Amino acid sequence: MAEHNNLTTPLLKPSDEPQVIITVNDRCYDSGPIENPFEFLGVGGLEVPATSTIDPFRNHTERIEGLYEWLKIVICLPIAIVRVVIFGLALLVGFVATKFALEGWKDKQNPMPKWRCRVMWVTRICARCILFSFGYHWIKRKGRPASRENAPIVVSNHVSYIEPIFFFYELFPTIVSSESHDSLPFVGTIIRAMQVIYVSRFSPSSRKHAVTEIKRKASSNRYPRVLLFPEGTTTNGRLLISFQLGAFIPGYPVQPVIVRYPHVHFDQSWGNVPLAKLMFRMFVQFHNFMEVEYLPVIAPMENHKENAAQFAQRTSHAIATALNVAQTSHSYGDFMLFAKASESKQENPTLYMVELAKMEKTCRVSSLEAVDLLDIFLSMNPDSSGHVKIHDFFRVLRLKACGLSEQIFRFLDVEKKGEITFKQFLWGSAHVLKHPLFRQACELAFARCCTSANHYISVQELGDSIRQAIPNQDAYEIHELFKLFDTDCDGRISKDDFIACLRRNPLLIAIFSAQLMHRDLL
Repeated sequence: MAEHNNLTTPLLKPSDEPQVIITVNDRCYDSGPIENPFEFLGVGGLEVPATSTIDPFRNHTERIEGLYEWLKIVICLPIAIVRVVIFGLALLVGFVATKFALEGWKDKQNPMPKWRCRVMWVTRICARCILFSFGYHWIKRKGRPASRENAPIVVSNHVSYIEPIFFFYELFPTIVSSESHDSLPFVGTIIRAMQVIYVSRFSPSSRKHAVTEIKRKASSNRYPRVLLFPEGTTTNGRLLISFQLGAFIPGYPVQPVIVRYPHVHFDQSWGNVPLAKLMFRMFVQFHNFMEVEYLPVIAPMENHKENAAQFAQRTSHAIATALNVAQTSHSYGDFMLFAKASESKQENPTLYMVELAKMEKTCRVSSLEAVDLLDIFLSMNPDSSGHVKIHDFFRVLRLKACGLSEQIFRFLDVEKKGEITFKQFLWGSAHVLKHPLFRQACELAFARCCTSANHYISVQELGDSIRQAIPNQDAYEIHELFKLFDTDCDGRISKDDFIACLRRNPLLIAIFSAQLMHRDLL
């Protein structure tokens, strides 16, 4: 026995019998049955719709590629210089004519006087010259605009900045525009002459006022038609994204118009391309093709109770059918998510679009809330495929690795991969945030944490509360959580701080679950 008792002798004798190989799961948490950490709120299990790989905003010729394109640019550079001169002169003359038409006009609540509208014909002709300078030498039209009496509202798909210029020349309508456009040089003055209806995307009162103005101006033949782009942003024209309801709430007939830009080498959609680059590419083309088709008027169904959403759906279906494209549940909010991901230098920003219109309907999540949650997710250092590991999740939310923290992560990890996507993080956070009892739970958690009479939570009080759910939390970890909740950095947590932090990080309500359930508060 002694002769075998050394470090080089195998403990087990070699055998010719089949060996059993055991694979060790290297995931950082148990993949057994999930205990719902939000069950105390009445939140059910999480279901996340399948992720779409469609990108309705991507310009398909963002880069200049191919010998033909480079040769065309070189050949067209002298022509481009002439076009830029035409563009500048047309813009200047149109601006001067518009300033003259607006001079002394103060009664903006009533329609523009006819003589001023006649002066605006100079600007409208200049708009056509601008289109010519961009290479739209002729524009193919199909159908005709309906009379204003039959269709006081016009809606169109939105692909580029070219459509507003075309409709200004063709129809001279009243346009619904973002308030930010008013400050644009030259352009702001011209759109004011269109008796513009301004709207702030994220202000409910502004949107309500805009709908009132649309209804007021659509109801009077003294005003021009009202033009809206119900998609709310530009797309690449290969899909139709969800419609905003502003054009349909008033309940007047609308005329859908579709715009196409047939191309082979140069995609004219705005998408994610910088404006200056897109303008340059237009200037150096031999000719840019544009087709405009006026569709039959669509009126609300009088014999059936049809709400604005159903009216919008019928109209969007008519436009999508005429364009022969699919409809998606993307919205302007998805473009905001895309822009945020691009700004943070993500390898594939498309991964962070979630078809937000669908979420807004089911979870009542606003675009701003989604962008805030994306900001948090991006701080977790997602990999090139858009996935976040559990340790980065813990780091950002200041969670200690423990059973409860793992349950929170597993609640989001519906595919059991040991990593989560932004869509899972957003749906899970919204699932908790928009639950009817969430606000009450936040207030009750604050009341239980705040044991002093000054209505502020101290580090000690926060630690005492959290340790009921996570017993081994040390002083440093408690201090890190305290800094997260102290949103105004004044060294104490007020009720506003506490609720604001939980609204921004709704998953953290779970760390107060033990205390809330213990007190039978819910």
